[in-house]
Amino acid sequence: MESLLDQKNVVHRKGHVWHKIRNILILLLVLGLGGGGYVRYYHPIESGIKSGRLNSVVYKGLIFKTYEGSLIEDDVKSSDNEFVFSISEKDIAETLMHASGKMVKLHYIGYYATVPWRGYSKYIINKIESISDDNEDSESMNL
Repeated sequence: MESLLDQKNVVHRKGHVWHKIRNILILLLVLGLGGGGYVRYYHPIESGIKSGRLNSVVYKGLIFKTYEGSLIEDDVKSSDNEFVFSISEKDIAETLMHASGKMVKLHYIGYYATVPWRGYSKYIINKIESISDDNEDSESMNL
């Protein structure tokens, strides 16, 4: 027969093992959620250049003020030809605010989801490739 003290030690060792397993599972859960959140909100899934006529750029937001814009793509095949984006840097946004109505080429990065301090769109403009007037485009087509 086991003494009461031996039984208490066995129970204590079993409890200790379950505490280790619980702690490992909690750690794995936290790491999984952290990694999933990083991929969803901060890991770029696409990058490219969009071109078209710049429709508007506005500075808006209640708590997090961000620069938001849209351009009308030249693709006539698509019925949904408006590209909505957020702008990461103030100097890029101010340049685009003065280029409303002009033809632009913008480099963007796309994410799975948005975060409030980055903007309303999952597409973030991080570079202006070119800005041109309609007259320049029509002259280059005639050459």
